Amino acid sequence: MAERVQSVAQETPSSLWTQTIAVYLELAKARLSTLVAVSAGAGCALAAAGRLEAVGLVGSILGTGLAAFGANILNQCLEQERDGRMERTRGRPLPSGRIELGQAVRWGLASTAAGLGLLLATAGTLAAALGLVAALVYVLVYTPLKARTPLATLAGAVCGAIPPLIGWTAGGRGLEVGAWVLFAVLFLWQIPHSLALAWLYREDYARGGFRLLPSIDPTGKLTTRLSLAGTLALLPATAAATAIGMTGTFHLVGCSVLWLALALPAWRLMREPTPATAHRLFVASLFYLPLLLGLMLVDVRL
Repeated sequence: MAERVQSVAQETPSSLWTQTIAVYLELAKARLSTLVAVSAGAGCALAAAGRLEAVGLVGSILGTGLAAFGANILNQCLEQERDGRMERTRGRPLPSGRIELGQAVRWGLASTAAGLGLLLATAGTLAAALGLVAALVYVLVYTPLKARTPLATLAGAVCGAIPPLIGWTAGGRGLEVGAWVLFAVLFLWQIPHSLALAWLYREDYARGGFRLLPSIDPTGKLTTRLSLAGTLALLPATAAATAIGMTGTFHLVGCSVLWLALALPAWRLMREPTPATAHRLFVASLFYLPLLLGLMLVDVRL
């Protein structure tokens, strides 16, 4: 006890500030939220297509990112007890006792409000409204449904597909067909991404009391087939961007190559549903989305 008191006394304000930021970023799932923010920025750039305004772009990225930070923090607040049962998550700030629940709730609400306010000020009412819908569905629909039904995955996919719509409206466009193509791509991408993770950590999720698809599919046949189906559907969804004139041939060829790189591990997971094949598909999905968005942006510039 004396050693702990001495350790705390020796901590400088700068080190405490660094620890606070680290806890906030961990609660906010910073890497995942950054990908969400990037998808919003890509939607803005694709909508603007050469007429890009810095205010809308920066506002859509930062606003969406802050709102995603807040939603993820509130998600962890609601799942604190379940996270404490799981090997993968018991070290998170709340179950490990590194932050009090009340403080985390205040951070989550403040971050969400700041993000939505920034969207309203820089991207407009529609962008802010879409951000609010995404946050509410994630916290109040997806989070509680995870403990009740595998259909929660679809609710989560909807949340993850809204950020490009936010960016698209921030780029000065309405919810046109191009926006819904981006929505479809993000929605479908989350099927193999989330199901691979659910299968990889199926035993851990079961300990936490989450009823994801593997909880009712012990052989993995349905989980892996749906994962492959979502992957297969990505090819026509990404090609639709070229079909409507949003992108060109460069994107069409590139997205086909990326799709093959994702479809192969999805096929292998269906043929052999093991932790190794699930991990390969999950990693492939992490690379697929930013590369696809980057490909679309390069194509538009060309």
